[in-house]
Order: sequence, then C-alpha cells, then structure tokens
Amino acid sequence: MVKRVVKKNGDELFPLGLGAMRLPTKNNSIDREVAMEYILYAIDNGVNYIDTAYAYHGGESESFLGEILSLTDEDRVKYRDKVKLSTKLPSWMVRSREDMDAFLNHQLRKLQTDAIDYYYVHSVDLSTILRLKNLGLYEFLEKAKSEGKIRNIGFSYHGSPNEFNELIDDFNWDMVLVQYNYLDVNAQAGIRGIEYAYENDIAVFVMEPLKGGLLAGELPKEVSDLFDSVDSEKSSVDWALSWVFNQKEITCVLSGMGSLEEIKENMAIAERVEVESLSDEELDILDKAQGIFNSMMKINCTGCGYCLPCPKGVNIPDCFNVYNEKYLFNKKMFNLIPHAMMNYYMVVGGITNKQSNAGLCNHCGRCKSLCPQSLDIPNELDRVKSEFELFGFNYHIKFIKNVAMPSINKIAKVFDFFKNS
Repeated sequence: MVKRVVKKNGDELFPLGLGAMRLPTKNNSIDREVAMEYILYAIDNGVNYIDTAYAYHGGESESFLGEILSLTDEDRVKYRDKVKLSTKLPSWMVRSREDMDAFLNHQLRKLQTDAIDYYYVHSVDLSTILRLKNLGLYEFLEKAKSEGKIRNIGFSYHGSPNEFNELIDDFNWDMVLVQYNYLDVNAQAGIRGIEYAYENDIAVFVMEPLKGGLLAGELPKEVSDLFDSVDSEKSSVDWALSWVFNQKEITCVLSGMGSLEEIKENMAIAERVEVESLSDEELDILDKAQGIFNSMMKINCTGCGYCLPCPKGVNIPDCFNVYNEKYLFNKKMFNLIPHAMMNYYMVVGGITNKQSNAGLCNHCGRCKSLCPQSLDIPNELDRVKSEFELFGFNYHIKFIKNVAMPSINKIAKVFDFFKNS
C-alpha cells in the first residue's frame, strides 16, 4: 500500500479516510462503545484522516470525536496527533461574518483541538460561495489560516458540473470534497471537474464511493451476474471502492463505515488497490456494469452537463439522477420513496442558496437543442416534477432551509449545554 500525497503540503494519507456522518447509533444517539472500538482500531491500523461536520449526528459527532481523539494509545501517544482531522463550516447557517468565527471557535472547543487540519465550506454550489464571499468568507478563511486555527482550506461540492471549474478558480483552495463512484461519473463535479482540480494541484477527497450504500450488497441481477462471471468471491463493495482507489486523481476516499467488520474490509481493499493497478479486464467489467445501470435508467441522461446553465436555474442532471436512482434501486430499499423524496429536496434547494428544482422549467427549449442524447428535457423534467413536487413543495423547501437545517445548530447547543453542565 502506497500512501497518497497532498501536493500542496506533503501530507501522506492512507487512501481510506473515516467518515463520521454515519456512526452507529443507539437510542437516537451515537453508540459510543461500538463507535469508539472501530475508530481506535482504524487509527491503530493506519487510517490517518477522519472527517466530520458541524451538523453530523445533530452536532454530536464533533464532540464525540473530540473525546476519542483526546485519548492516548498504549505508547501514550495522543490519538489526535496520529490523524489529520477535517470538519466543515455549515454554509446554510451562516448569515454574517461574525457567524463564521463563532462556528469555527465552537468547533475547535468541541473537537478539543487548537487547529483543524482540513476545513471545508460545507455543501456549496457557486451561488452559495458567492453569497458567503460577499459576507467576507475568503477574508475569514485566510485570517483563520494565518492564525493557525485551520491549516488547509477547501469546500464540499453539491452543485452542477458547469460551475465547478469557476469555483475552483475563484480562490486558492487546498482541497475539494466531491461525490464520486462508478455510477456517478458525471454527477456534480464529475470526472472532468476532478481532473481539473488535480491539474491545479488541489487534493481531491471523495465522498459517497458506495452511493450511500446503494452500491454495496445486493445489486441488480444483471450487474451481480457480470461481477460473478469474473470473480464470484469479490464483493460489490470491493468492486466499487477499487474503481475509485485505482484513479491517480483521488487523494483519499471517505467511507461512512458503521462496524468493525466494514472497517476491516474497506481497509484491506485500500491496502491492496494502488493507483492504476486494476487490470484491463477489471476496468472493462466496471465499464460494462456502468453501461448496464445506464441502460436501466428511466431517463437516459449521462450527466454530461451540456444542457447547463439553465436560464431558470434548474439543476437538470441532478433532477434526473435522483429520479433514476429511485427506480434503479426500488427493490433494494423498501423505504426508497421517502429516501428519494428527501434526497430530491436536499439536492434542489434544501441545503443550497437557491432552488434548482424541475418545476422551475418554463419549456424554453434551450437545453433540448444542446443535449447530445437528444432528450426531450422539458418533458422529462415534467415527469420529475410530477413525481417529487407534490402539494406544498415550495413551502417544504423553505421549511428545510430556514427551519430544519438551522435547528441543527440549536440542537447542537442544547447537547453541549447538558454535556458540560
């Protein structure tokens, strides 16, 4: 296993990072005993990058990690000194320049550390960054870095492909965090955005390598049969993670592992799969698997982004992606309808600065003339709208953005109050 190097600072990272968004829970709180066991196991066995965020587990994730990392190993080495720690500024909660300092200082206290190694602006598109920029975001980030409170600056991206490069060019970023897996080759930043970041010496961290678990376990029969024809012992997790680890542009892959068994399996894959180590046959099989998934799409969108920008602001590829995902995996997740509905709400405006839902389409036809697949995009958007934008949709979006998401901040403060009282 060869560690991946962050070009701008020389940090050597284990290819697999531990994501703390999906820690095991018990009685609606983190199962501290189980989570502690596998987090310490991961660090003791080589994982040296841990990712969390202000909002994870209702604000509990940062405080829990602060406690864990303050412990020492058998050689009395503090666990905090053995890892690079990342967390994120909750962009949707920021209303002023003062908010930025308040959030960062609160996070430093919760994490029990003097500095955060990798600090992201959480869940942004270009419009979100521009809003925060007008509030003084870049000055805040540069000041916090000069004071030593943060060491590297990045953003986690949830926008459309056509805006990613512009956002990359707008500031001296050290790293980015993007969704990427063999099914989402063109989603959000996509492979073109990842290559652009890599060419500009920006470290690329990957989230959702298993597409929220949808690429783990049971897959459509056609895909499972294809994988089994090559290696019946190789798991679907192995195929999916290997595809990401194989690519030279990827610095570290974050996985939300929920048990010691998952930690061991994912670490073994990370240790085995080095850059460009997959055979031509394996790559061909993964291409065919992607092709099978594409052939099963309700809307045959490749996510290329040539239809963007939409004059009305519709995020066309992501609208189609959520719609397709609902039907691709409908046999795997019995509760997929509410899962897909919430995913749609979040993608099209629940956590970004502007709405980008299918219902904004006015059938101007610009996208239709630009689509390489010759899709009737306006009519397809009508299908998406009828599926997801039910009565009261706009009120639901406003509730998520203005009430539900900010309430996480209040929950976190209440949690901290009782914890420290």
